Order: sequence, then C-alpha cells, then structure tokens
Amino acid sequence: MPISRRRLLSHGLYTSAGLALSKHASAIGQTMASPPQVRSGVKLARYVDPLPIPSLISAIGSSNKIIDIEMRQFRQRVHRDLPPTTLWGYNGSWPGPTIEVQSGQALSINWTSKLPTRHLFRVDHSIHGAESSIPEVRNVAHIHGACVLPDDDGFPEAWFTANGEHGPKFNPRPSFYPNGQSSTALWYHDHCMGITRLNIYAGLAGFYLIRDEAERTLNLPSGEYEVPLMLQDRLFHRDGSLYYPTVVNGPREHPLWIQEFYGDMNCVNGMVMPFLEVEPRKYRFRILNAANSRFYHLRLFNTDGAGKSLDDSFDDVPSFQQIGTDGGLLPTPLELRYLLIGPAERFDIVIDFSNFKGKYFSLVNDAPAPYTMGGQYVAEDVMLFKVTKPLSGKDTSTVPDTLVPFEALEPTYATRERMLLVSEKERPSDGYVIIGLLGDARWHDPITEDPKAGSTEIWSFVNITGDVHPLHIHLVQFQVLNRQPFDVQTYQQTGKIVFTGKPMAPESNERPAHKDTIKSYPGFVTRVIQRFDLPQGAPTTPGEELVYVWHCHILEHEDNEMMRPYKVVI
Repeated sequence: MPISRRRLLSHGLYTSAGLALSKHASAIGQTMASPPQVRSGVKLARYVDPLPIPSLISAIGSSNKIIDIEMRQFRQRVHRDLPPTTLWGYNGSWPGPTIEVQSGQALSINWTSKLPTRHLFRVDHSIHGAESSIPEVRNVAHIHGACVLPDDDGFPEAWFTANGEHGPKFNPRPSFYPNGQSSTALWYHDHCMGITRLNIYAGLAGFYLIRDEAERTLNLPSGEYEVPLMLQDRLFHRDGSLYYPTVVNGPREHPLWIQEFYGDMNCVNGMVMPFLEVEPRKYRFRILNAANSRFYHLRLFNTDGAGKSLDDSFDDVPSFQQIGTDGGLLPTPLELRYLLIGPAERFDIVIDFSNFKGKYFSLVNDAPAPYTMGGQYVAEDVMLFKVTKPLSGKDTSTVPDTLVPFEALEPTYATRERMLLVSEKERPSDGYVIIGLLGDARWHDPITEDPKAGSTEIWSFVNITGDVHPLHIHLVQFQVLNRQPFDVQTYQQTGKIVFTGKPMAPESNERPAHKDTIKSYPGFVTRVIQRFDLPQGAPTTPGEELVYVWHCHILEHEDNEMMRPYKVVI
C-alpha cells in the first residue's frame, strides 16, 4: 500500500538539512536502549474543548513596578471528559499568566510559594541536588532568555519553600528584570536543581512578552488576533490526575529517574487537543515548546470539522510565515510549510486564514520520539483551527517584507573558541543512559568556562551521543554559525576531532536570528557565537565573577548532571 505523505513525515523526511542530520543521528544512536512506551489510562476525544487563553498581567507604562506571583496547588479541567486535574501553577493557573512588559522599563517580581510540602510526583533522591536531606518541594523561577544579573536569574541552588527554607544561593528580595532587550517572547518556568522536570510537569510555566516601538510600527496582528500557544505532552489517569512514570529495571544509581518523558496527549495552553475558532483573517501565534523532552515537527492538514484529514497535499492549506524566534523578530519573514521546534524554543508566526472561510485545519506533529531515533509514542494531534468565526471587521494588519535590522556577529569577532563535549554515560549491559554530561564534567566540578564581560566567543558543541540536545545558555542571545559532521568513533578512541564533511549552513530560521536554545545533533559540531553583555548599567566590580548556567533543555537530562555553571569575569 502506498505510504501517504503524512506518514512519510514520521519516517524522518523533513527538510534537506534535517534529512541528512536524521540519517547521521540514527546511525549513532541505533544501539541505545529505549524504555517501553507508556500510555494514558484513558482515551480522549480530540478537538472538543476550546483553546484557553492565559490571563494577562501588563506592566507596560510603569517602570520599576513590583508584582506578586504566587505558586499554588489547584484543580483545573483539562478535557471535557476528565475530572479536574490537580496541578501546580503560577497564580493558580496552567499556564501561568502572560506577563507583558515594555522594553527599557524595569519590572520586579516577588515570587512566593504556597505549595504543599509533599510533591505531586515521586522524587528520586539519588539525583544530585534532590537529596532527601533537603525539602521535597522547593522552587525557584527563571525567565528563560532574559538578560539579568545572576541573583535574579533563577539559579538552580537559589530555591525556597513555603515554610521559609532556602538554598545556598537564595535571593531574599524580589527578582529584578531590567527588560533591556528588543521585542520578543520569553517564558518563565521553575528551575530548581534536581526536580525541574517534575515542577514544570506539574504546571509551573508561563509566557513573558517584551514589547518595543519597532514592533508596534510593523502593524502585525495584535490584541485578540495574537495568540500564545504553549505546547506540552502529558499522561493522564482516568481520574484526571497527571501521571509521571518511573523507570522499570532502571540503573541502580537512579532508581526512579527516567531518561526522557513522552506523553501520549498533546496539551496546548493546558488543554488536551483543543480547537480554536478563528476569523478569515491574519493571526499571530507565539509558539513555545514547553515539553519535557518532545520535539515537535508541525504542519497543517486540510480536515473536516472533526479533524479527519481530507488531503495530505499542501494544496489549499495556509503556510506559516515565521517572523521571529527565541530572541525576537527576524530581519525578514520566512514562508514555511513545516516547523521543527525543540524543547524551550519559541517561534513567532503568522497564519493568514483570509481565503479559507469555512475550512478546518489540524495542526499535526510527526516528529519521532526521541528525536530523531524514534521508539516512543508519537503524539500527533495538537489542535484544530476552525475558520468559522464571522469576520468582525476589515483586516488591516500586515506582514511587511522587512521587519527589523540584524547585526551579524562574525567569527572574526571572537576572542576564543571553546570545544564543549556533549556526552552520556551508558549502562554497559544494554546502553541505558545513566547520566548526561557537558564538558565531561558534573555540576560540582570546577568551572571551566570563564568569558570576560563584553567579549565575544564561539562555543562549539561536540555531540557524541545518540540524542539531539536542545542546549540553552543563560544570559546571552547567540547566533548559529554552522554544523559540521565528524567521526565519533575516532573521537572516542583518540580524543581528536576528524571532520567527515564540510560545515553545513544553519537552517533559514536559525541565521540571521537571535537564539538562546539550539539543537545539537549527534555526530555534529554545532557552533554558536555570542557576546557576553551584562544588563546595561549593571553595578559591577573589577575582578568580580558572575555565575550563570548552561544546560540541555530536555528536562530529564538537565536534572541529572547535564547542566554546568559558567562565570562571566568583570
């Protein structure tokens, strides 16, 4: 029987660059042990609930404002056919409220906790930073992508509890965010050492939008026509409760920790496979992959009102116009048919429904899990767009041919290139991953990355694992230079990098672009360049060392040693 075009997607046929990377990755990771698939205890109908829109906290127009954000346990209905689910959320919602600020206007947030003392999920106390000697429930908030000083960055050891206990790096005052960046979509989430995967899975995540005048002059879709979409996958019990599995026959070093998490149901803004009724006009979508481990490879399909596919071709389907990424707007829009978004990445896109009145389009994911090897359940159905809402008025919004200027960082600007190993330790008997490492070091080992404030460096990630790792560097927005394949076996035997091909140009939406999270592919050296600028006007002392972190944003990896501190030297 012929394979449909949709099914071909699930076999790794993506963009030309993605195809080459996928083949190379599969060869490296083919012996890696994969845990059995886990499924929810209930089957749920798709596209029966409307998409929720997070509440909005706007701090625009009031510099140095202080707002309170409280972490609470609550119950929220995530599907028509499920009882309410017990969750943790900022201000008692999943996702938390969208925080909107003006570029150049500082904001302080007083993060507080009223969470219980017992966690929703089992904690593996063998994980470094999650020992039984410290409180089981503890938290610290990080605004992902923000340029801030370390005390306000949500350092993993800066945790606190509802009872007043705290970690060694705790900041007692409200966190200060100068918001000196250009217009962009950041996000905030828990960042507590050893249990980040559990805290975010419980619901602790939300959007943080920075606005500026350049964005306002573009006349992009706005107001109710700008919609945040937080993508996450989950497992549910019949009683509506979240299920986070523990490993069977796992490594004795970490008896409860799992290598990666993959749920069988996609949630958007905290709702299982929702629908959104739209007008026949342009909409702006701020897409965030907030999943623990899942990559999303997305495209639109022409369907009926129930989401049944009518046509696998690209005919009569709107395109994605990508206008921005992690660090803000692109110089020019890109017309795309697919979106490949790794954990923690953000895509700013416009979809024009103007010529599709009365149509229905399902947003479908075809990315193998783990990406790119497969072996776990592919949660395909994401959400449904119904172009059935009457047009409220003439659509005067635009997507201009030119967006914002872009300053390219060239390799010649760099004062240093660092070769940074991305590796994993496996159980010899079957290849089951025990921990992941960056720079061949654990969290508590001496700091080896020490760029000077204001300097420009190239960081080259040397990935010898079978995984695609989304790597995130705090403080900076970097630019992707290239990826180059190398001989992994030779490296493992000799420690020497022998390249097997020429450098590959970044994807079209990776350069020119500002990024804070990058896909590091197996068997490739991935190069990024960044200038280590501190917030403008930040008080500093000569010789001072400011400590930040860089890590894999697969949360299960981050929690188990795949995170390292680095210091910016004044």
